[in-house]
Amino acid sequence: MPEHFYVYPAYLEKLSRAGGRRVPAADALVDVTAEEIAEAAKHLGAKAELEPERQYPRRFFTYAGRVKVTKKAGTSKATFLRALAGELKRRRGGGGHR
Repeated sequence: MPEHFYVYPAYLEKLSRAGGRRVPAADALVDVTAEEIAEAAKHLGAKAELEPERQYPRRFFTYAGRVKVTKKAGTSKATFLRALAGELKRRRGGGGHR
């Protein structure tokens, strides 16, 4: 099993589930960047590596980048994504907009 997982900005954006969102709609944000994700992941104590040249397969027409996050024991990807969305909202002042 891999020791990491990837986080694409689409996972946290106000898209449909079919469009790639992986967090509840109430936790989704607008215009999330891979740089923001990397900073927030590091603040949450995860080892995060920015990969700006990558694209999300469901949104192949945009090069939004992705973040490679090292797994922590006892934390699922879904749990981490919700914590990440919460951290991004906190950083943005709670509104989800820049």
